[in-house]
Amino acid sequence: MKSIKIKLFSMLCTGLVFASCTNLDENLKDTWTTKNFLKTPEEQSAALVGAYSPMFSWYNHGSYFTLQEVSTDEAMIPQRGGDWYDGGQPAGYHTHSYTPNFDFVSGLYNQAFAGVSAVNRLLATPGFDGAQVVAELKVLRAYYYWILMDNYGSVPLSTVFGESQGQKSRADLYAFIDSELTANLPVLKQNLPATATGTYSRVNYYVGQAIAAKLYLNAKVYTGTAQWDKTIAACDEIINSGLYSLEANYASAFSPTNNNSTENIWVIPYDHAYGQGFNLDQMTLHYGSQQTYQLQQQPWNGYCSLEDFYNSYDPSDTRRANNFVVGPQYAYGTTNQIQDSGAEPTDPDGPGLNFTPHVNELAPNCLRQAGARLGKYAFAIGATPNMDNDAPIYRYADILLTKAEALFNKNGYTDASGLALVNKVHKRTGLADFTTMDATTLLAERGRELAFESWRRNDLIRFGHFGDAWFGKAADPDGHRALYPIPLSAITAAASTGTPLTQNPGY
Repeated sequence: MKSIKIKLFSMLCTGLVFASCTNLDENLKDTWTTKNFLKTPEEQSAALVGAYSPMFSWYNHGSYFTLQEVSTDEAMIPQRGGDWYDGGQPAGYHTHSYTPNFDFVSGLYNQAFAGVSAVNRLLATPGFDGAQVVAELKVLRAYYYWILMDNYGSVPLSTVFGESQGQKSRADLYAFIDSELTANLPVLKQNLPATATGTYSRVNYYVGQAIAAKLYLNAKVYTGTAQWDKTIAACDEIINSGLYSLEANYASAFSPTNNNSTENIWVIPYDHAYGQGFNLDQMTLHYGSQQTYQLQQQPWNGYCSLEDFYNSYDPSDTRRANNFVVGPQYAYGTTNQIQDSGAEPTDPDGPGLNFTPHVNELAPNCLRQAGARLGKYAFAIGATPNMDNDAPIYRYADILLTKAEALFNKNGYTDASGLALVNKVHKRTGLADFTTMDATTLLAERGRELAFESWRRNDLIRFGHFGDAWFGKAADPDGHRALYPIPLSAITAAASTGTPLTQNPGY
């Protein structure tokens, strides 16, 4: 068990977040008042967990991970006969045929606004007024608004609990996020973490700079005006801190024991007991894979990668073996190939479980065993449906590539400093350094390095390729799919209060 996680998640047992926590000692919560609560760092930290808890849904099926990956050329959820039809929605995210009543569209919207509401509630709570904790909360709220702005464009702005300033344009939301970071990062700088895991999983100064780097990197998409110098400056704050470094072994940043990784700047600290919600083993593995990993529950046989994306890796690239599960699958500790009694007669591999990168079709009859499975976050033997791997939100390798991209856009793709940064990340692949770079090569390298870390949608939009055709998907007729629709449920609710929301164009 990860002691640092136990310390963090023991706070949840105050009853502020998860009802599943138990404490056998009598605790008379009805006697808490503003005079006897939130007076110690431990009490304030416990209350803070409520503001972070919506993020634990990010790597569930149907949340942030799904919307950022399944909508791209990296991953999909094929319809495997009678499995995974679900009204056509799983395939619909991949083909960009989503509508305002799609479940996951409303799911992420509601989860992100739950985070905003939790922050606003805490900021309105008497006793929650220390400069550091207020700055932390406001930067966290800026992150939630970045999620909303990036995915939905124009959404309501709320900075006071229970109140709304109305629906704001994407440019206005960008300005709000920028101003919140500008105002609060100097406050967080007064209490810098001593180590890479010094304020484990919580917002600190360098987390704020990572948020800023991503905000500025995409500024041209959000506002029409590029901010390459600001992107570089935010990256330099992180790089020059000396706190973060690339792992010698790429896999170390994603393992079930990655809580001490100096490569991860900010994570969702999942834990099978204290921080549940990371369900990738269930989402991607075949039913029979329960025998391979001795999983406590049978997986769902859903998510897989596109063959073209799998093949974009050089066979000698060490990341390929880490990021995918392919080939014959055996029962744990044996050479006995698992048998799939439901394998289709048309499957050339027969009943022996064998993950092939080739996928015959997206729908309606994708073969049960088709598709390389998403193996980046190693599956622990005997794992529960809730994995222990921490999910990186911002990783040092991404910051290096982000600075490189900004340098290339500012100075041209002949920029030697940018190329050196890309090669610094690329070196551990075991392949030769890049000698030249262009936008196509950089986008492809970002995809291979950051596969299944929820960045592909954002990258494709920024590079102008989100509307491209790929396996199972035709080219988008126009650019409106780069924003998800405002959920029908949100529009209906807003109309009933007399504050109607304007739907995004094209929906």
